[in-house]
This record gives sequence, C-alpha cells and structure tokens, in this order.
Amino acid sequence: MSLVRFSNQLPSVFDRFFDGDIMGWSNNVDTTLPSVNIKETKEGFEVKVAAPGFEKSDFNVELNHDVLTISSEKKCENEAKEGEQYTRREYCYSAFKRSFVLPDSADGERIKAEYKNGILDINIPKKEEARPKPKRLIEIM
Repeated sequence: MSLVRFSNQLPSVFDRFFDGDIMGWSNNVDTTLPSVNIKETKEGFEVKVAAPGFEKSDFNVELNHDVLTISSEKKCENEAKEGEQYTRREYCYSAFKRSFVLPDSADGERIKAEYKNGILDINIPKKEEARPKPKRLIEIM
C-alpha cells in the first residue's frame, strides 16, 4: 500500500499560477523550431527553412568559423485602439536559433539567402576543388 498526500482544500489561485494557464490565459511564447530540409547537389547545398508569417528582416543568417546560424526574433502586440476596453490583451514573442556545421567542401564566401513565400532558402556552393570532375581520357605514351 502506498501513501498519497491528500488535501480537502480547493486549489487556490496561487496554486494555479504555476500551472502556466490561469483562467484560460496562456503566456503566448512560441519556441517551436522551424522545419529544415538540407539537400546536397553537385554544385552545393540547399538549405530550406519553413517559416511562414515572417518578414525577411526578421531573420539573421551568419557564418562564424564554419558554423552557419539561422535565427529569428519576432515580437508582436495586439494593440487596442484608444477608448476601447478589453478583457484580454495578448503579447506574443517567437524566437528560434538553428546552427549547422558546414563541411570542408562548402564555400562560405559565396553563401546566398532569399526569403520568399514562407521559405528561407539558403544556397551554399561547393568549393571548386570539391566539385566532381567530369571523366577524362588519359593518353598512354
């Protein structure tokens, strides 16, 4: 038989405060990481980040010591107009940070990024010496 702590008191507002949702309200912090697809081609690598609802100015893409970091921080407020009364006003904040180590074959000097239709598309070309060379016939002397 196990002992279970029992209280005949109803939970107080302070007990529910730490549940994260008081009176049906939540804190509206979104820390979901966006989905990422990485594809290698003969010419380089294609990184696609699914991030709908963002603007290109919301992103920060940087390369530091062969580590590609994609991050975003977005704040939005649902503002009430002057003279309006509201019983609920929500602020939202969304942020993410993804980092990837580039292979030695990647040319970090020629990386390009574009945001279009909810997709951040980052193209990382391969170094010339890392690209596959076409087959050639060697003459025998």
